[in-house]
Amino acid sequence: MSSITPETVLKPRPKTGILDIEPYVGGKSKVEGVAEPLKLSSNENILGSSPLAIAAFEQTAHKLQLYPDGKAPMVREAVATKYGLEADRLIFGCGSDEIFTLLAQTYCEPGDNVVQGQYGFLAYRIAGRGAQAEVRFAPMPNLRFDVDHALALVDDRTRIVFLDNPGNPTGGWLNRDEIERLHDSLPKGCILLLDGAYAEFVDDPAYSDGIDLARRAENIVVTRTFSKIHGLAALRVGWAYAPAEMVSAMERIRAPFNVNLPAQFAAVAALGDEDFQKRSRELVWQWRPWLTQQIGGLGLEVMPSQGNFVLVGFPHEGERTAKAAEEFLAGRGILVRGLVNYGLPDHLRLTIGLEAHNRAVVDALAAFVSG
Repeated sequence: MSSITPETVLKPRPKTGILDIEPYVGGKSKVEGVAEPLKLSSNENILGSSPLAIAAFEQTAHKLQLYPDGKAPMVREAVATKYGLEADRLIFGCGSDEIFTLLAQTYCEPGDNVVQGQYGFLAYRIAGRGAQAEVRFAPMPNLRFDVDHALALVDDRTRIVFLDNPGNPTGGWLNRDEIERLHDSLPKGCILLLDGAYAEFVDDPAYSDGIDLARRAENIVVTRTFSKIHGLAALRVGWAYAPAEMVSAMERIRAPFNVNLPAQFAAVAALGDEDFQKRSRELVWQWRPWLTQQIGGLGLEVMPSQGNFVLVGFPHEGERTAKAAEEFLAGRGILVRGLVNYGLPDHLRLTIGLEAHNRAVVDALAAFVSG
């Protein structure tokens, strides 16, 4: 008689490290009892999408039976032309997130490590751990990426340093000199990933998105997205500018049809809609300092931001905590982003909205603070 029992039968098991990954959780989109809440929890473009992009998307309805070209030739040409880039140094993904994963899967193996800021974008740690690399978190004093703290964690097995610049969820940024200092101090075999998801909202003249630096470097990858300034978050289109050899390597494991056809048409149209991009930027530039001043005037800490959002700090204890504020705002139909999963339980991230939205947020926070 066999001694094998159901408990001893082997079964599929995920590879080492997969179950240590915390699944990504996006900003809330629903609140009980409110049919259409004001969603300021996901850094979406409050103006919606470019009318030209919407029209281009609709015009592809009769092409849904077709496979897309995974190399996204029409988007490739448009991006290369707009930014003056070499087409063979571009790669496109289902959002920037996929490119982070492609990069880690291509260049990391067990025993390697990646470095990111303590409060850096959650997708970086998911990409690193998914490739069985150790993820090292550089301390961020004052909630700002610190070059020296990051470099202290780099060794000969560091394959990637991830830097969101501007940062999400903190809103912080590094200037051109600090980016160059970070890059110059890295080993030649270590990749510097510069994530510019919010680059279009920056108004600091000392800022650099890293593209000029990447033109002459062999270990810099710059990523951008159509989700923010272009308002195409639902379609998931991201791109990266990298050395041609790195692009060639990542293309070998890229899914064949990763960027869908309607998304490609919409992305090209959005890239050409300068008016929509201008209105999106100017709205943020107008209301970001206003929100910072108004919320700060309530006695709350507001971190300087170069994104389309602001980060607000609350007392750690008492009745006016971040969790209490999040619940209070939700009770008024306003959804913001709690940041417990980022290790920032005392902060909330607020997407910049239209004038009426921003005033409603300030009024609600004033009511919350006053009790």
